[in-house]
Amino acid sequence: MSIRHWVWLSSVTNASPKARAALCAYYGGAEQAFFAPSGDFKNVPGLTENEAALFEARDLTAADRILADCEREGIDVVTMQDSRYPLRLKNIFAPPVVLYVKGRLPDVDSVPSVAVIGTRRATPYGLKMGRDVAFEIVKCGGIVVSGLTEGVDRAAARGCLLAGGTCIGVLGTCHGTEGDLSRDVAVSGALVSEYPPGTPPLRRFFRERNRVSSGLSHAVCVVEAPETSGSLLFAREAVEQGRELFAVPGNADAVNSAGTNALIKQGARPAVCGWDVMEDFAAVYPEAVHRPGAIVLPPEEAAESAAPPAEKTPPAPSRPPESTKKEIDKEKSAGYIDWKEQLAGLNAEQLQIISAIGRGETHIDDIIETTNLSAAKVLSQLTILEIKGYVRRAAGRRVVLNVTKK
Repeated sequence: MSIRHWVWLSSVTNASPKARAALCAYYGGAEQAFFAPSGDFKNVPGLTENEAALFEARDLTAADRILADCEREGIDVVTMQDSRYPLRLKNIFAPPVVLYVKGRLPDVDSVPSVAVIGTRRATPYGLKMGRDVAFEIVKCGGIVVSGLTEGVDRAAARGCLLAGGTCIGVLGTCHGTEGDLSRDVAVSGALVSEYPPGTPPLRRFFRERNRVSSGLSHAVCVVEAPETSGSLLFAREAVEQGRELFAVPGNADAVNSAGTNALIKQGARPAVCGWDVMEDFAAVYPEAVHRPGAIVLPPEEAAESAAPPAEKTPPAPSRPPESTKKEIDKEKSAGYIDWKEQLAGLNAEQLQIISAIGRGETHIDDIIETTNLSAAKVLSQLTILEIKGYVRRAAGRRVVLNVTKK
């Protein structure tokens, strides 16, 4: 098997995924297609005349550049003939001929995976449910698939990471434009794209991405979507692929839940927690799927309950000795920690987190973005800092320093 020829086939991105898959199926592989007789591509069913002409160029220059880029950027090339290529993805209509993978692609054929999706313009309810459902799916033994776009998708990926789970991020562009969350996803699972490095982004790629996301999944859960949301197109694609479809119900008068409520009317199964999605998979995958014995906590409470109950309220730092009080114009408050004296005992990660917190309330997601640390690492270190009295919790997943920067 020649990787160069598979990369050549995938690099002709001006042709549709259907055309690339049709060429591969007709000749039995990318190398056989590359060496087909000149002018033969016009006879392949499913190819337009223009697409046949694109493949006739048979130029390996781009393939060699892509392979060099992949080696430099740590991107793995997984072809349809590779044993790591998921069987359930291979069986969809027009499967990607190549997957470009950062991280380690989990075995979605033996562990249930769920695409948790929704609108980019999510409400606080949608963001919370996206995190909670993904968090609970992981605690039930599942894998989360996310498009990593703003709104529900990113909230779901964060919920998965907070639960210590495996996430597959399916990109609508080529690798090379990832942010901090994407890097965390690559560490926990994998970033996947069918577009080789250096491919200019096109609008249609995001629609094409949907078939890959649902193709990697056993089920799709739509968390929040208005009537015109692209998530409904995703849901339709999933149904065509034979995937189980779930939707999180919302208020009857909520604009952002109009689409999800309509899906339930049309036959989607309602889901208010991760177990609603995972329950049926327990019989098929008894070794992987289980209902947790304890209540599955959503991400926000999971971080806050990590400390023993008696220590949830941060202890006040020691007050200065009596001999030094007269040198201080105003006695320090019980929650005050001297910046220079008290930070010396922190490790590098804790200092990064302290530095990322502004003078007012700072959202935990902003700390994750600023420090480049994983979500799980930031949450665990924040808990330690809270116990020691360096920070305190505020409303809405925000934290406040108990120190005064000088």
